[in-house]
Amino acid sequence: MIGRLNHVAIAVRDLNAAVATYRNALGAKVTEATPQPEHGVTVVFVELPNTKIEFLEPLGENSPIAKFLERNPDGGIHHVCYEVDDILAARDQLKAQGARVLGDGNPKIGAHGKPVLFLHPKDFLGTLTELEQV
Repeated sequence: MIGRLNHVAIAVRDLNAAVATYRNALGAKVTEATPQPEHGVTVVFVELPNTKIEFLEPLGENSPIAKFLERNPDGGIHHVCYEVDDILAARDQLKAQGARVLGDGNPKIGAHGKPVLFLHPKDFLGTLTELEQV
């Protein structure tokens, strides 16, 4: 079921500072900032040869990463995202095995314009896990 690592997401307080760090210190290729109001974040992707790093900055007062940043004021790794061929089949298989899908259990469109789901961190070694259909 699990495919390629799509990205590792890092929550940040200041998107411009994060971009500058990766661009200036590491010479990284970075995408333009894209607001994702339906997810309460603004995202930027650092493009690597084999995967991506996603920076998440809160967008609005009800951003789901605001609490994460309250607990982790310097930011940090927020989630990992794996690719799957069929997100509904993956969801159903995982739920049958007892995994908890966050939200209403239905995929939403993610930052890449593809269906995504999030899985409860307590079911995956303390790591918030995103699945993205490719």
